[in-house]
Amino acid sequence: MTSTSLDRTVEAGKPAAKRKNFSMDRRPGFLTYGLLIAFFLGSTYPLWYSMVIGSNTGAVFASTYPPLLPGGSFWTNAAEVFHTIDFWGALGNSILVSSVITISVVAFSTLAGYAFAKLRFRGRQGLLVFVIATLAVPTQLGIIPLFMVMKEFGWTGSLGAVMVPTLVTAFGVFFMRQYLVDVVPDELIEAARIDGASMIGTFWHVGVPAARPAMAILALFTFMTAWTDYLWPMLVAPQNPTLQVALSQLQSARYVDYTIVMSGALMATIPLLLLFIVAGKQLVSGIMAGAVKG
Repeated sequence: MTSTSLDRTVEAGKPAAKRKNFSMDRRPGFLTYGLLIAFFLGSTYPLWYSMVIGSNTGAVFASTYPPLLPGGSFWTNAAEVFHTIDFWGALGNSILVSSVITISVVAFSTLAGYAFAKLRFRGRQGLLVFVIATLAVPTQLGIIPLFMVMKEFGWTGSLGAVMVPTLVTAFGVFFMRQYLVDVVPDELIEAARIDGASMIGTFWHVGVPAARPAMAILALFTFMTAWTDYLWPMLVAPQNPTLQVALSQLQSARYVDYTIVMSGALMATIPLLLLFIVAGKQLVSGIMAGAVKG
């Protein structure tokens, strides 16, 4: 190739390189930031207005122009919540129920998801289809027979009746299976088995480390679901209420003071916010680590 043709080739390649660098250096524009800000404001507005209502008096809330800023009556309203319901007892019940359900769902879902993703056994596909099909059945359809079963066992009124039906979920199994099927290479499992690892040892040393990001996400959403559940705990154990069931007693009277109700709802939200603050950094780092490994 002559020097003239070489120079033309180099010159022809420059615009493509510039376009490539330009596309890689692009930053989100005004529309992207505008949509993110709008989404943030729309998501935080209910929490903000709950704080506004819960920190004002009933007279201020019933005025012609509702308040837009928090007031100074939050602790007075909170004291009324403590006086009306057993807040600390219900909080302890919610923490116990949510923690047990979360640990159980993550453990069993990871085991089942690993089995469906990496083990070969007869009926695997049919059983997986059956598990997925249960997601199409509304939970409300099973409440009456499930309540009858709990009554036959003599568990009604206890926290065990609240926890046992949700110790494992079809969504958790399907979620972990979909994650593990691509993240864990079959060659890595075969290498572990050749080195003498048992089936449980392979799961513990190969499957669990790879599944940690998905386990963290599943744990977070499971805890949120168990914490905010109201219908089943209210039906099966109203005598031993969780926090959501106890808060419903704040509006059982003929006159409902929404400032008291909102202050109680706000206090019930604080543990979830603290969980997000504490676990958020570890959750993001785990997701990024899983993405890099994948």
